[in-house]
Amino acid sequence: MVVACSDGRLQEATDAFLAREFKITRYDRFYVPGGGGALASSGTDPVRAQQMCAECKYLVELHAVRRVILLFHGPSAAGRIEAACADYRRKLPWATIAELRARQELDAVDLLARRREFASEGDVLVYRCEVDAAGGLTFVNLDPDSPLGSDRRPRGARG
Repeated sequence: MVVACSDGRLQEATDAFLAREFKITRYDRFYVPGGGGALASSGTDPVRAQQMCAECKYLVELHAVRRVILLFHGPSAAGRIEAACADYRRKLPWATIAELRARQELDAVDLLARRREFASEGDVLVYRCEVDAAGGLTFVNLDPDSPLGSDRRPRGARG
């Protein structure tokens, strides 16, 4: 199952990334504003996060999902604020690009620690689709325990 933002600008790139990196072409989709961040309890609406976790877990268990891929999105370090996830802009309207990115990274770590709340016994992977200033997309692993997460090297080609 993929938990991704409902932002339509990213759908084709997400499909291409999943096909290229994981050979996934048919998958359960849980598309909500905020993507993986919608499951995070940061921000001003922890009740929403609890509800999203419950919905996700219901689908995981109902469909016997073995792997959940959480996708965040936003500007690269040198990107433009317009690429920020609308849900994170709502949660943190005052935040700079660096602060939004840092919050997503903290949320990713928190979600990995709480994975059973939304993924049951499934494995969890976490990525951010980063949009550079020219509109190019790169998927970056946000798992700090992953070999790719420790140095933030991009995973996957531009889409």
